[in-house]
Amino acid sequence: MLLSELNHAGRAPELPLSLDIAGETLVFERLLRVLPGQRYVAVACWQGRQVLAKLLVGSKAQRHFQRELEGAELLAGQGLVTPELLVQGFVEGQGGWLLFDYLEGARSLWEAWRQAAREPLLSDAQQAVLAEALGTIGLMHAQGLWQADLHLDNLLRHEGRLYLIDGGGVRCETPGQPLSRARVLENLGVFFAQLPAELDAVLEELLIHYLLANGEHALPLEMLQAEIAKVRRWRLRDYLKKTARDCSLFAARIGAFGLRVVRREAEPALQPLLADLDARIEAGHIYKTGGAATVARVEVGARPLVVKRYNVKNWLHWLKRFWRPSRAWHSWVEGNRLQLLGIATPTPLAVIERRWCWLRGRAYLITDYCGGQDIIAHFEAHQKATPPENELLALDRLFAALLRERISHGDFKGHNLFWDDAQGAWSLIDLDAMRQHRSMRSFARAYARDRARFLRNWPAGSALHQLLDQRLPQVPGTCPN
Repeated sequence: MLLSELNHAGRAPELPLSLDIAGETLVFERLLRVLPGQRYVAVACWQGRQVLAKLLVGSKAQRHFQRELEGAELLAGQGLVTPELLVQGFVEGQGGWLLFDYLEGARSLWEAWRQAAREPLLSDAQQAVLAEALGTIGLMHAQGLWQADLHLDNLLRHEGRLYLIDGGGVRCETPGQPLSRARVLENLGVFFAQLPAELDAVLEELLIHYLLANGEHALPLEMLQAEIAKVRRWRLRDYLKKTARDCSLFAARIGAFGLRVVRREAEPALQPLLADLDARIEAGHIYKTGGAATVARVEVGARPLVVKRYNVKNWLHWLKRFWRPSRAWHSWVEGNRLQLLGIATPTPLAVIERRWCWLRGRAYLITDYCGGQDIIAHFEAHQKATPPENELLALDRLFAALLRERISHGDFKGHNLFWDDAQGAWSLIDLDAMRQHRSMRSFARAYARDRARFLRNWPAGSALHQLLDQRLPQVPGTCPN
């Protein structure tokens, strides 16, 4: 295949794929990232050795190639640890290529962070990951460089060294001279915004690792927190837009006669289920049937999933629902919102709306199955005793997160809160009425209702009710002190 033909190879070209690159054969062995018609990143074989290949095609190829090349040269030119660029080239009308030394067995700091994420805040493992990352970011900033898309996946551990990758995102103020304070704060805001908000309480302690590598500027905590908050708001808006369009994360088909959005990584496995949803629901384990919704557990391969079908009861019900987004769509958006904010909920996998000339009918939501017990059953044995401290702390973290993000559930009964042993967290389900509030006033009223409804799961005079009433955070003016 010629490089120009890669422009039409689509999202999943058949592998192994041989390309003619400047008279040499490059063989794709494993795709790492694909933007169809624009960028293909793969582990490949070239001249008998493994390389990391970045191929840029399409109408924007020259601009993207130049950016990748300049970024890689900036990192290497300032003495920063980065994979060696072995060969590069560009052919007008076809595209460009950059072949890097492949770091066999390298692991990103994001992988290391995910392993440490369940540990207590600022555990030794978490400190090690963040100290390593911030030290390297400090070295980069001291040389006048920053990475526009700064995150832990762009830092690779390999044979005792930490490598900076993805030159396409590297920018420069003045090579060899430290970045300005404004740029440092902006870039650190991007970095911290992608980490759990719980870390905001220990920002000062974490910044020590950065300042040891680059002490050029004092970094006012309030200014950094403002940058972090700004980036978090942008990330949430951007991510929620992606849940409604075809992109690398989601496969979407939206039109006048139907809507279907599927998490792309799950799409192949879900095909048998999507082909005949109603029959699979009827054959599954029914939790709830009739009325406005039917809920069933189904098996796809060996994987249990939950399908919630939102029914149209009659013509009057349809007249109330057809003109606005379905409850399935609302739950899809809120489930993805919770996941980005780090609040546990079963992963939303797909949403479907039946439509006729844009008028909505039945709708379906598919999520992962939450196999634990709900909080009422889980705490049944602790009516007169104290539940395990780790489970109470997880409940504290959940309510603190809901307060921080101004999120109300709308139906906070115990059957909508499940213990997720794998995450060590309480997982929220049934998100039909969930809402993130803009004003503190409206949130305070909704939170008061959520808190009161949650406590009603246990008799008011019980030891468990009193314990939870003491522990659950309060919003001023909504609960007695």
